[in-house]
Amino acid sequence: MGDVISSHLDENKREMIAGQTREITEEFSRLYEQQYAVALFNKVRYEIEGNGGPQSQLLHRKNPLQDKNIFSGNLFQYLEENKKWRSRYFFIPDSYHIHYYDNKMAQERGLHPKGIINCAGYRALTSMEQYLELMANSLPGVKARSSSSPFLKCASQFCIILWHPFARHHYFCVLSEKEQRKWHAVFQDCIRHTNNGLSEDNKVETPAFTDTVRLYRQAKGQYGTWDMMCGEPSQILANLVMESLHPELRNLIGPRLKGKMQQRQKNWMLISDAVYKLVLQQTRAQYEATAQICESQRPPLEAALRTDMDQIVASREHLTGKIRAMVQPKMEHFLKISVQPYISSILEALMEPTSRGFSEVRDVFFRELVDMSKNALNDGGTEKLAEHMEKVSMLAFHPVKMQSCYEKVEQMDLEGLQQRFNVSSSAIFVQRAQILMRGQMDDAVYTFEQLLHQSLEVKGEENVCKAIQRCQDRVIKKFDYDSSTVRKKFFREALLQILIPYMLRQLTPACAPVSLCTPRTSQTCPISLPRPASASHTLSDITSCPRRELIFPFLGS
Repeated sequence: MGDVISSHLDENKREMIAGQTREITEEFSRLYEQQYAVALFNKVRYEIEGNGGPQSQLLHRKNPLQDKNIFSGNLFQYLEENKKWRSRYFFIPDSYHIHYYDNKMAQERGLHPKGIINCAGYRALTSMEQYLELMANSLPGVKARSSSSPFLKCASQFCIILWHPFARHHYFCVLSEKEQRKWHAVFQDCIRHTNNGLSEDNKVETPAFTDTVRLYRQAKGQYGTWDMMCGEPSQILANLVMESLHPELRNLIGPRLKGKMQQRQKNWMLISDAVYKLVLQQTRAQYEATAQICESQRPPLEAALRTDMDQIVASREHLTGKIRAMVQPKMEHFLKISVQPYISSILEALMEPTSRGFSEVRDVFFRELVDMSKNALNDGGTEKLAEHMEKVSMLAFHPVKMQSCYEKVEQMDLEGLQQRFNVSSSAIFVQRAQILMRGQMDDAVYTFEQLLHQSLEVKGEENVCKAIQRCQDRVIKKFDYDSSTVRKKFFREALLQILIPYMLRQLTPACAPVSLCTPRTSQTCPISLPRPASASHTLSDITSCPRRELIFPFLGS
């Protein structure tokens, strides 16, 4: 295995990899420093002006998974070093990273795990046919047939494979279809969580990073949704590097690989994983250095923003007005001809499965409370009630119990729209909707806990079932209100995510470059906000702040 990697990744190729990674990360860092200033400006302005939206009725807990584990159990895992299957104990903590040990005792004794799998960017497959279909395009000129034998034989027919376009693949199997469904739901939950994007609690770093990724890809002519916006910033940045580096290396190394088709595919997978690790190591160091620079410059920049906020806002509005005057006629015409006829189809494709998913969340929550009420009536006592409530409190994070909710959304089909609007897949929207559903379930459970606790404190324990019923009815009403608000916001954001890249791709040739103003001077604006590479402004500027105001008047409600 090491010989394959060392023979195809010699010093020259490693230098080439390092050089391309450095070139991309340095360009990314320059953009990030600009977008950091913009994100900080938006945060400060929000604090000064305020922009309160609808308030949620359900309560929210900040860290529901503290000191909790998600799932644990035994699986057969394929060991590549000796080409054998071995039973191992898997433990998934609140990080959603998969830890595996030789046995349960090793985990309970606090020993280091044999390995940890970060699921960001992975897909969980349940058949060799699915795996071979993805592997078929792994090397140029090498096509695997669906009937071809893979380079490993599963210990049973019930396999689960974690597949990644760049990193190492992981192979597992179980002894029954029921176990396969259970573990597939668990792995899907791990993938869903790690693919959820960056924390929204970081009001500056997260928007700065996501906007930098968007602007970088737009500069390369890539306007559509990107399904590798997964994991931590360094992982996303590594994916950005691999997006251009991976095909080049594949065409360079692929033809030189020897052996049967399956062996060549396996060797390329090992080489790809080695390259990904090299890139990830470099992107992590570069991002940390850039983030540290931005953080050190934050205090004086924030002070200047607060001092000159009125002047900066006036300059921004003046520039926005000029962009609107130049772009709006073309945009209105384009929206009426090429966008409006498809809006109802997009919304229908998004709304039906998402609404069914939220309805299933409501039903699962209701059924759990009914079961708890029955158990409280039969068992009696606060101790038993506390045990039942402890189980319900983790309902949102139980992969198997939530699976029926998630499956409703997985029926989302954007196939007819994907080619026209350059949507890579519906997975981005499916996973986002599922995360929102999980959040609504946890908010409902937490609100119910608080209301029930207050009710029992005031009225005692004589009518526990009635107290559960009253609290349940109140929470269901709050859930209906909040879930409607959350869904509306999700549909609005999904529309933007689908339509804006499409519009930019179509309108940029006609609208750029558009000279709107002379460069700012230190006398007119003391803060250096981001500008395009040239002295003129382009249509891409619209996608920063004013995009919603420009587009939604023409989309209608």
